[in-house]
Amino acid sequence: MEAGAHIVLSGIQLVVSGLIIGLLVAAPTGPVNVLVIQRAVARGFGGGLAAGLGAVLGDGLLAAIAAFSMTAVSDIMIAYAGWIQIIGGIIILIFGVGLFLTRPVLEVPADERSSVASHMGIIPQTFLLTVTNPGAILGMLAIFGGLGSLVGGLETYWEAMIVVLSVMGGSLAWWLGLSELIATIRHRLTEGRLRLINRIAASILLVFGVVLLVKVFAGIGPV
Repeated sequence: MEAGAHIVLSGIQLVVSGLIIGLLVAAPTGPVNVLVIQRAVARGFGGGLAAGLGAVLGDGLLAAIAAFSMTAVSDIMIAYAGWIQIIGGIIILIFGVGLFLTRPVLEVPADERSSVASHMGIIPQTFLLTVTNPGAILGMLAIFGGLGSLVGGLETYWEAMIVVLSVMGGSLAWWLGLSELIATIRHRLTEGRLRLINRIAASILLVFGVVLLVKVFAGIGPV
């Protein structure tokens, strides 16, 4: 190979890489997963998928910033990671408190399959949680940095677009599977179990929010 030559991934390899990245950023347990599960429990498949779509759009935005080498934007996000963490922590706390105060009911009957269109208001919620999560921001930048080191960088906008869309596809696949899984078992949930799920979900969100705020004020850095 000539000096300075880059290893160019084929289209299939780019798609596979993007899908894997999408699954890696979506699958770990975090506030977005907790919120998607709660929405899927309360509102069925459509509610869970709508919540997941917000995360898909957030992952797509972060992937685009990393893939298209928008260094000015990424530098700003890194420079203001502390403020982003504070905002993210406050948002998570608000969701947690709201969930504690919400009456645990199946907003969509267990024998009905709701559509995504009827739950569009959920999308901005998980989008906001995704783009204000410093761990997701730095994780996406790090993953793309590793991909660049491996393949010599994405040489064209077309290659970058393929990877970004594949990342969104991998993320979407995760939320589709998770929403479908919850939708198939939600008919077994009693009012007591719903209350327990709400309490657990709210507690997890509150813990995430508190940890984010404690870490930034303690100067430990983003989670």
